[in-house]
This record gives sequence, structure tokens and C-alpha cells, in this order.
Amino acid sequence: MTNKIHLLYKRIPNRILERDDELIADLGDIIVAKSKFEGMLTPLFVNGVKVIENGYTMLYFAFIGENYDILKVYDKEGNFKGLYVDILSYTKREGNTLEMLDLFLDIFIFPNGEIFLLDEGELEMALLYELIDKEMFDFAYSKAREIIEKFEKGLFPPDVVWRYSLSSPKDDQDQSYSYQ
Repeated sequence: MTNKIHLLYKRIPNRILERDDELIADLGDIIVAKSKFEGMLTPLFVNGVKVIENGYTMLYFAFIGENYDILKVYDKEGNFKGLYVDILSYTKREGNTLEMLDLFLDIFIFPNGEIFLLDEGELEMALLYELIDKEMFDFAYSKAREIIEKFEKGLFPPDVVWRYSLSSPKDDQDQSYSYQ
């Protein structure tokens, strides 16, 4: 029987995604799991390129105690599309359950190293409608800037991300990110 990890992915004000995903690796403070994108109303395009749609596969990396997660996105044919980074308020683990609180901002990194900050409008609307306070707003931007700066210096993503892929652990080491 396949091991599972229970995910509680919370979104302000009251949305909760709850599901059981295939556990790929339990590294203690890092969980690697696999899931499919489902329930999207429209595909996600970044810079004119379709990067996520229903039926695509993700390997996600949850870093306990950190304020981000990383999704390695693969299309229906298994082609690597890029990295999707969620900016989070927290990542907690209790036993076989992961809990995360999304802070609206996301980052997408193409295999060629192009990097895009996403969903700034959602974060601004959350502040405008007082779903979050200015402190949380500033925190989300600060964390996103930190990740982008680390990426540009070649310090992000963590090495563990390249040790796992759809076909087998350790075969995504041919990534050619160009650090600018």
C-alpha cells in the first residue's frame, strides 16, 4: 500500500483544500509528495506560456517551519514545466498531516531561469478588504523578495528539489537554470 500524507492547505479568508497525497519521501523537516492538479477553472499562464492545468502532476516539497513550499510542475506527458513557489504564513506538521497557510503571492521559475512574481493583485485586494493586515502584507513581499534574491545568487531552490522527479529520484540534475 502506498504511504499517504494528509494535506490541509488553507487560504484566507476561509478556503481549505484537504486531500491525501502520495508520500514520496519523509525527510523529517522536509516532506516530498506527489499529486495532480484538479479543479482549476482555467489553466495558469505565465508570460504567455501555459504552465499549469488540470491533469498536470506536481511533486511538492513542504519545508516544516519555513514560509514557502515548492512544486515541481510536469505536464501530462511528463515534461518539466518549472517550479511554482507558494509564499506561506507557516508550514506545520503533526504526525502524518501537513498544514499550510497561503499568503497569496507565488513565484514561477521556468527551466531557463526566467522568474516571475505572481498574484500581487490578490495580495493587494486581501489588504484592501482587510483580510490581512499590513504586517502580513509586508511579510509576504519580504519573503518573495528574499526567495528571488536567493535564486538570482544561485542559492535557491534547496538541493533536495533536484533529487526527486517524476520518473525516479535523482534524475532532474540536468537543470540549466541561468542565474542572472
